[in-house]
Amino acid sequence: MRFGLPAGLAALALGLLVAVVPAPTVAAPPAPTPAVAAAPAQFAHPGVLNSRAQLDFVRSKVQAGQQPWKSAFDAMLASRYGSLSRTPEPRAVVECGSYSNPNNGCTEEREDAIAAYSHALAWYITGDAKYAKKSIELMDAWSATIKDHTNSNAPLQSGWAGSTWPRAAEIIKHTYAGGWANRTRFATMLREVYLPEVIDGKPNSNGNWELIMMDAAVGISVHLDDRASYDKAMGIYLGRVPAYFYLASDGAQPVYPPRSSIDTRSELIGYWHDQSTFVDGLAQETCRDFGHTGMGIAATMHVAETSRIQGRDLYPQFKDRFRHALGFHAKYELGEPVPSWLCGGSLTKGIGPATEVGYNALHTRLGVTMENTRRLTEGRRPAGTENHFEAWETLTHADNPN
Repeated sequence: MRFGLPAGLAALALGLLVAVVPAPTVAAPPAPTPAVAAAPAQFAHPGVLNSRAQLDFVRSKVQAGQQPWKSAFDAMLASRYGSLSRTPEPRAVVECGSYSNPNNGCTEEREDAIAAYSHALAWYITGDAKYAKKSIELMDAWSATIKDHTNSNAPLQSGWAGSTWPRAAEIIKHTYAGGWANRTRFATMLREVYLPEVIDGKPNSNGNWELIMMDAAVGISVHLDDRASYDKAMGIYLGRVPAYFYLASDGAQPVYPPRSSIDTRSELIGYWHDQSTFVDGLAQETCRDFGHTGMGIAATMHVAETSRIQGRDLYPQFKDRFRHALGFHAKYELGEPVPSWLCGGSLTKGIGPATEVGYNALHTRLGVTMENTRRLTEGRRPAGTENHFEAWETLTHADNPN
């Protein structure tokens, strides 16, 4: 579920025209069980979404005053997340219902995690210890307090915050020599409060849930050097990705979501929000809204980025699926008329700042031509945050070759 998505956040681009696949008369086979993604023998640190080489690239660009990195950095520091006067607001129990109603600590938790990450980035880029200390203050406040997440959105809330905390912790633990006395307590919080809530996924929910939860589980596993949890999370992720983004090579219909009770065509169409015509790049939540789809895209790219840092590059494997997903949504976000066969001729746009990581991986590193994605991504820089778990990705990933 989504709470507080700002209106007008938008998306991606590519705009490839694809042939419409006729409605099938028989069900497609279920998704194959993905091969186990073995964790590296030794995890790379910092290694959650950002590698040291990537961070060094960003630091050099900001310190040289180059764009778009300098404006992205300035926007981060000028935001409420970059304020050194920020006071953490931890809770022992964070209660989040559907669409974060009730909202007892949900916003505070997510935003304190983003703030910790913002200050960790500011520390690395500037070398000013005051930012590292603020990041530590925020992480320490929560690790000293939180015990549980409750109500229906607990898994998703744990995914949102749980994907952001380790990004901050990786930078501080592995680059700040000033000391972090409570880092073991923070690791215990990740292991005991967040990981159990996300590691098993949630098969029957909309796919962005499981992708966000795996974003958290993979990042936490890296920070904890937990190879078993990493393998489990990556296995779930590898099964969910082809069940979330459709390619014609999947057959006449999308693959069934693994580990779920959905196993008939009628159930699958209902799960895809009553869409019965399938084309390259369509996502399971396209006909729901672009906001949730953007979250699914962002989480997917986050995991792929972390996997690459840890030694297994998934982008070549998923290149076509990713580029079509970005492009399909981008062209409509940019204003292409919606055909009657797609979501009844009406789309709810606003995909959020979800394009930078995927665009950089596919275009900058793999050389894939993505003109609409380029137009949309560059036209909306610097990408900020949707206040859940996507944050400052123009700063960290724009044109980053590392």
